[in-house]
Amino acid sequence: MDYPRLTGVFAAALTPLKPDFKPDIDILPIYLSFLANRGCHGALLSGTTGEGPSFSQEERIDIWNSAISVRDTYPNFRLLAGTGTPSLEETINLTSIAFNLGMDGVVILPPYYFRNISQEGLFQWFSEVIRKSVPSGGIVLGYHIPHISGVPLSIQLLKRLKDTFHNRMIGVKDSSGTPEFAKELGIHLRNDFITLTGNDKLFSLALKSGGSGCITAAANLVSPQLRKIWDHHQQGIPDNETQSWVSQLRAAMDDIPPAPALLKFLLAHYHKFPRWTVRPPLLPLSSLQEQEAISKIVMTKISN
Repeated sequence: MDYPRLTGVFAAALTPLKPDFKPDIDILPIYLSFLANRGCHGALLSGTTGEGPSFSQEERIDIWNSAISVRDTYPNFRLLAGTGTPSLEETINLTSIAFNLGMDGVVILPPYYFRNISQEGLFQWFSEVIRKSVPSGGIVLGYHIPHISGVPLSIQLLKRLKDTFHNRMIGVKDSSGTPEFAKELGIHLRNDFITLTGNDKLFSLALKSGGSGCITAAANLVSPQLRKIWDHHQQGIPDNETQSWVSQLRAAMDDIPPAPALLKFLLAHYHKFPRWTVRPPLLPLSSLQEQEAISKIVMTKISN
């Protein structure tokens, strides 16, 4: 398998929305080309930053169909699709469609309605999804974001899935934001396992621990800086200065939630994209939040 294709700097892509809350699929390839041109190796569609759970199956499929056309300009730009839902059958269907459309891999949330699920129950759920929807050689990443999903993916579960489906379940997006978990992933799942951190503040630590790259919200704004950290790591050169700057920016972002609304405001402000809205229950930034964002973030090097 071509594991290196799923390593590097990935943006947790936004979903452009029209004022009526419908996806603006016409502008999506332009936006993804912008990310590719600024150093991203690829993007995750329909993840948390992309408001994935807010969209129907049909809308997700339309988004993915539109996104594929970015390869007309950037043929090596890698696309991941977020396919996890609380429904087993919907997750199987979305995962199968994502691969049929030509996605490089899928990122699957655990079933996030029921909390305190047993490890055996989670193993059976993921096993059904993989057996019924993932072709041989299809790449599956688990999505570990327990503060949002309420359902953590333990090291033991990931290892068991890897050992059982070694040519399909080969990685995890770790958005726990926990340095200890990043280190544990490196200790127990370093070999032939893709670990992509979802927290910009932990990028250098995750790479040092054997990580494979990142999928982050801030990559929408600071992918050149994240790519610099990545490239220096490949050369064996720590880049503490750039990492410190990225960490400070991410901390400022975290103070102004929700991330999709903040990023859509900042992309419009810095890069002249349309001012995309967010879908309820999320709300756009208030005027006060916009002023806070300008005071905290606009005075940085984002535009470089």
